[in-house]
Amino acid sequence: MKTLYLMRHAKSSWSFDELSDQERPLNDRGRDDAPRMGQALAKRSIALDLLVSSPAVRALSTAVLVARELKYPHDKIRVEPCIYQADLDTMLEVIRDLPDAANSVLLTGHNPTFTDTANYLLPGSGLTHEMPTAAVVCIRFQTDHWAEAGPTTAEFYFYDYPKNG
Repeated sequence: MKTLYLMRHAKSSWSFDELSDQERPLNDRGRDDAPRMGQALAKRSIALDLLVSSPAVRALSTAVLVARELKYPHDKIRVEPCIYQADLDTMLEVIRDLPDAANSVLLTGHNPTFTDTANYLLPGSGLTHEMPTAAVVCIRFQTDHWAEAGPTTAEFYFYDYPKNG
């Protein structure tokens, strides 16, 4: 079985006009919500084998803050450039190319792609609304190989977001 956590980055700041979209940092709420969601994941006794992030500052900052709460070494976070501005097909490639040695993987990235990916993998799950910032959806795949990850092998496990608890 493979377990995937899709996490949308925490709330970012729009206060710096001189920064590119990729350089936008987290705002105060984002810096609070990311560790709070990491704590919520830790309460579920989640142990990650791999954490992969978009290179965007807001996504990578979210990953680092969550990693800290999960006792995952931040220097082991893998940055995957194609997650930034990815479409559904690209995200499915990222998921299907994950190493089979990693059974529990957290991806941090962006909407609308993460919502689209969750809805594609979990048709009928009720996740048709947009994932809010710092939301996490957990999907379990009934397979030993990431290459077989898809709607026919996927099962909804949980969905959580900062204002949920």
